[in-house]
Amino acid sequence: MFSLAAGGWLGAGNDPTYNHSSCFNKFPFPSPTTSQITTLRALGEELDKHRKDRQAEHPKLTLTNMYNVLEKLRSGDTIEGKDKEIYQQGLVGLLKDIHDRIDAEVAAAYGWPNDLTDEDILQRLVDLNAERSREEAAGKIRWLRPEYQNPDGRAAQAREQGEMDMGIKDTSVKPAWPKTMPGQVAAVRDALADLGSATPEQLARSFKRGRAANVAPLLESMVIMGSVSKSSADIYKPTR
Repeated sequence: MFSLAAGGWLGAGNDPTYNHSSCFNKFPFPSPTTSQITTLRALGEELDKHRKDRQAEHPKLTLTNMYNVLEKLRSGDTIEGKDKEIYQQGLVGLLKDIHDRIDAEVAAAYGWPNDLTDEDILQRLVDLNAERSREEAAGKIRWLRPEYQNPDGRAAQAREQGEMDMGIKDTSVKPAWPKTMPGQVAAVRDALADLGSATPEQLARSFKRGRAANVAPLLESMVIMGSVSKSSADIYKPTR
């Protein structure tokens, strides 16, 4: 979810791409207690063992098979046919239980409730990124593995995690992507006016179910009409 929002997009299909500097370096990891670290480590080992055991017993069973069925299970779809066989071979119900416990423990490590929506989680991660950025500017680094990254316990001298502008203002009131072309044009125009300048990806994130592939052609039309300008870095700004 965070990597989809922070990463890039590539190709005619507007496929998401993973960028290490944006998706990993800027991801605000939690600060778990020693007890939480122990619990998460045990859950990770349980997950690894479960998957390896199922694949050892059923050599043709793949992780893709198992997780496709898990996604259907979470969506409430009927598990039947080939999917039912995969469900039984992979003990996908147990796989779901392990992941649910991991999710709950990670939420606890962040100090968050366990029933947040994806949009709520993303907004909290963006807010936490900004908080961590301010901490690092002041010399406080929350090392992931301090025994390797900072064995001498030295205070940081420079910012290592940049604050992110992901084009998100308040996901709780994010409007849906309009269904009609006139509505889409007006929505993109108004969103760009609010942001001042933005890429198609940032504008798309201003809407529920917004996609950069749908926003970009509208922006190009506005450039032709003269109501929007475009920089060499594909950043768009209103001209009036």
